[in-house]
Amino acid sequence: MKIKPKPLEGVRVIELGQLIAGPFAGKFFAEFGAEVIKVEPPGKGDPLRKWRGMHGDTSLWWYVQNRNKKSVTLDLRITAGQEIARRLIRDADIVIENFRPGTLEKWGLGYAELARENPGLLMLRMSGFGQTGPMHDQAGFGSVGESMGGLRYVTGFPDRAPVRMNLSIGDALAAMHGVIGTLMALHHRTVHGGKGQVIDVALFEAVFNMMEGTLPEYDMLGEIRERTGTGLSGIVPSNTYPTSDGQHVVIGANADSIFKRLMTLIGRQDLADDPSLADNSGRCRRVDELDAVIGEWTARHDADDAVAKLNAAQVPNGKTYSIADIVRDPQYLARDMIRQVTLPDGKSLKVPGIVPKLSDTPGELQWVGPALGEHTREVLKSCDYDDIQIEAFLARKII
Repeated sequence: MKIKPKPLEGVRVIELGQLIAGPFAGKFFAEFGAEVIKVEPPGKGDPLRKWRGMHGDTSLWWYVQNRNKKSVTLDLRITAGQEIARRLIRDADIVIENFRPGTLEKWGLGYAELARENPGLLMLRMSGFGQTGPMHDQAGFGSVGESMGGLRYVTGFPDRAPVRMNLSIGDALAAMHGVIGTLMALHHRTVHGGKGQVIDVALFEAVFNMMEGTLPEYDMLGEIRERTGTGLSGIVPSNTYPTSDGQHVVIGANADSIFKRLMTLIGRQDLADDPSLADNSGRCRRVDELDAVIGEWTARHDADDAVAKLNAAQVPNGKTYSIADIVRDPQYLARDMIRQVTLPDGKSLKVPGIVPKLSDTPGELQWVGPALGEHTREVLKSCDYDDIQIEAFLARKII
């Protein structure tokens, strides 16, 4: 049987980024068949190698964030390293970078210079504030993007300071916007005969793009969406409710028919039949009353019992999962979202599966995040450097 090519097979990506946004974007390409060559500083590599939980001298996050990639060490701060980088990029389709704007230009690796030798090159550039505007040259991390993009302002409880998710969601959102933009540019180049171009993603803009109707609501109605704790502004009922065993269940019964089913389930037919609660606008005016009624019902049931009853009534719901819950959940397991890999030292490790799921040409987990410089020699040879030249680069600490 003929093996089908992977969706991005034949696409070469040079990843110059570090830490989160750039490498997260590169992971998408690598999982779906692109050759992703990750360029790291010699000696220490990407700082993510040492972040958070460690196994020996390597971050466990590293093994996930950089799977299926080839690691090449290269000092981009020196002229000889920059020349090697240009050689790598000459035959590449995509370059990913998330340095502060102007850094690549300082190294002689700006888009204009690279595109002279490779006019079809696509460059995904991710930064805090984008490549233009009065703040473009300021440093900006995902946390800053979350704050300036509006997400932090609406997150938390009204009587407390804004809070953050315990994740780098701003970087992840920027990466996903970057991947989408790059694939659109790749399609344009391939199908419409377009040239290469820059995909400019600002972290704060990627977050702002998720802010639903907050802008037109402010402009037309003067409304500023505020923090509402566990609830969702303007959509009722949609909240998190406590159970008798100390857990929490999220219930989304904001559709009119679902609301009726929920009220019937919890024994409040009077509310199910109340004409003033027949649509969302009416329910919004009585949000506190409805949340209290639902919370009283969930508090009389343990989480599993509440979920079973809600499922039987076809009311959307879900327990609030910790990672311990996720690992043993049958839906995760059935969807192949908990994968088992073997680390270089023989230890087994659970890692997330691949998203999205393509029915005909799915993504593939080929290997975990590589050792520093593991593929340097292989990649340089593919660019016509011979062993003598490679040994000279090693001696000079260029690679």
